[in-house]
Amino acid sequence: MALITRDVDRFETARPRLEAIAYRLLGSASEAEDAVQETFLRWQAADVGRIEVPEAWLTKVLTNWCLNQLTSARARRETYVGRWLPEPLLAGDPMLGPADTAEQRESVSYAVLVLLERLSPGERAVYVLREAFDYPHREIAEILDITEAAGQQIYHRAKKHISDGKVRTEIDEAAAQRIVEEFLAAATSGRTEPLVRLLTQDAVSVGDGGGKVPARTKAFEGALAVAKFMRGLFKPSAAKRAHVGGVPEIYATTANGGPAIVAVVDGRVVGITCLEITAEGIAAFRTQANPDKLGRANGQWAATDHGEGPLHTL
Repeated sequence: MALITRDVDRFETARPRLEAIAYRLLGSASEAEDAVQETFLRWQAADVGRIEVPEAWLTKVLTNWCLNQLTSARARRETYVGRWLPEPLLAGDPMLGPADTAEQRESVSYAVLVLLERLSPGERAVYVLREAFDYPHREIAEILDITEAAGQQIYHRAKKHISDGKVRTEIDEAAAQRIVEEFLAAATSGRTEPLVRLLTQDAVSVGDGGGKVPARTKAFEGALAVAKFMRGLFKPSAAKRAHVGGVPEIYATTANGGPAIVAVVDGRVVGITCLEITAEGIAAFRTQANPDKLGRANGQWAATDHGEGPLHTL
């Protein structure tokens, strides 16, 4: 059924919210875009005039499509090369969605996106709709075709799984910049001790290369092991330059609302490392280097002013 301009406009008005929901559910910007496009095709085929609450209808279609994708994604990730990490989004990306409350900001933090991978698809959907978009339990039940009581139980179970992780510290962009600068100064000092002092004792470092670029399958664990790895990672070398096809420039920025390090070669983002900050120090480094998961970040990077330039080159 052909849509009139008004109906297309109604969908486009809903698109930013739908993209933000899909990104949190799937952990992938490209898959979120596909989910929204599929929702549009179903909107286009529907008898729109008979849909009483378009927002609720669109959310239900999108969420259930994402649930199907999450179920199949579990099987695909069993054959994924190396560690699977979510696709990071740089500051200013509209797909990050609402950030008015602490709950909304935390729900899209990189650390929480990683924790969401531990939840069942249903738990993930309930948590995202409630925590990030403040949907009432009644509406969540209607979207997922469950009872309101069941939805509440699922939400509390999911929230407990997420809360069992480390207590994260919320910081602003200026603080994120300072943390990254302090870390880079320690990482490039040539000594391990300054790095160890910045880390928690149980710090971890893990990367996602997707089989496209080298990335260690097993995480580095413990402050000393992580510090030694980071010291070597940020040491300039001809091998690194040959591998990425140029001189990597290192910038401090924010991704998913937290401090991040971006490696750029000739204007192209080749890696994003998200730092997880707790009151005790830096608890985790999660590096996305799979080029398939950096496309949207590249677009955002190209459209952003980067001030005085890189903090370091490798």
